[in-house]
Amino acid sequence: MFHPDGPTLFELARQALTSVERGYDLLAPKFDRTPYRTPDALLAAVAAQVGPPGSVRDALDVCCGTGAAARSLRPLCRERVVGLDLSAGMLDEARRRHGHDPGDAAMEFVKGDALALPFDADFDLATSFGAFGHIEARDEGRLVAGIARALRPGGRFVFVTGDAPPLWSPRVLRARAFNAAMRVRNAVWQPPFVMFYLTFLLPRARVLLEAAGLRVEVRRGVLPAPYERYALVIAHKPG
Repeated sequence: MFHPDGPTLFELARQALTSVERGYDLLAPKFDRTPYRTPDALLAAVAAQVGPPGSVRDALDVCCGTGAAARSLRPLCRERVVGLDLSAGMLDEARRRHGHDPGDAAMEFVKGDALALPFDADFDLATSFGAFGHIEARDEGRLVAGIARALRPGGRFVFVTGDAPPLWSPRVLRARAFNAAMRVRNAVWQPPFVMFYLTFLLPRARVLLEAAGLRVEVRRGVLPAPYERYALVIAHKPG
């Protein structure tokens, strides 16, 4: 599951007993050697669905981590790619690893809160990968509203998610058990660490996107193995 040079169980436990920000600062040097890093094959498939090289003016990757998605977005963009993340440690790794990726667009990595994006109609494209589990359900509407505000008219918010599985499927039962354990942990230990499974799934994601005024397109069967069961969502801002 983990690369031999990845984090130890002790390091993961230490991360889980801190905040999200501090936890990812600690994990940052080894993050790309964990299963949590979005695979390059999936990122490449998403980029291919967005359009050809140079077809986007500029893009924002929300919760960019160590910059893997920003690397895949750079060839698509003519002007700039901005990666935003709460963790300074993850951003340091992104700058170190991705300053010379293929493409001509400027690369910027900015510290910030995904629930308080400091942008207003600044981007043609926004993406987010592997971060929805760090957003409480009650805050998902704020996340979507902020991303919609960051897009120019005609812009797109692109991400990968799944369909809600049957309520009594093994996946749901495992996720419920993990999520319950995290809620107990956060009730008895401070600061809280927000991390939950099976979040921002369809059809709930569609409802939230449409409530923010976005037109939702769901593409199925466009992602490579072993990700075929997931859906690519493209939410269009009118204009």
